[in-house]
Amino acid sequence: MALWKDTNSSGSGFASGSAPASPGSSAPRDATLNVAPLPETQRRTGKDRVEAKESVIAAGLTLEGKINGTGHLRIAGRFKGDVHIDGTFTLDAGARIDGHVKAAAVICAGELIGNIVDAQQVDLRETGRIEGDIKAGAFTVAAGARMRGKVEFGWDRSSSAETDKLTEAVITGTV
Repeated sequence: MALWKDTNSSGSGFASGSAPASPGSSAPRDATLNVAPLPETQRRTGKDRVEAKESVIAAGLTLEGKINGTGHLRIAGRFKGDVHIDGTFTLDAGARIDGHVKAAAVICAGELIGNIVDAQQVDLRETGRIEGDIKAGAFTVAAGARMRGKVEFGWDRSSSAETDKLTEAVITGTV
């Protein structure tokens, strides 16, 4: 049964001049597949391969595990586990995550039960709820949002390390 329309007049179902090699025969198989190259506008370049794409966990889905990688992540359903991505993490309204989040930027319009660490920017939207600690470069809270936890923002890593060393020196009396 042919899976394609045969354009050869011979009706054999094989490309002209080719036939399947029978088992044990030494006849070479010269049936090749001729594929036209993609048009210039559809070709993938090296730049396209490294562009960050957004992955989505859709509403109605519940997943458990650990997510690591580059790119952006949007959760509209439920996820239990830790998330570590280099892009933007978005938690839609009505979504929930139970776990820690480490991302370049976090947008929380849903429910996050866990800590957010090393984010450059955290946006807590009016429908958002966070139960956990936040360490971020910048933190924005919309009216109506709810949070229970400790927040540290406005400190970059280098000044935070210097402050920690100074605090340790003062405590030990070595200043």
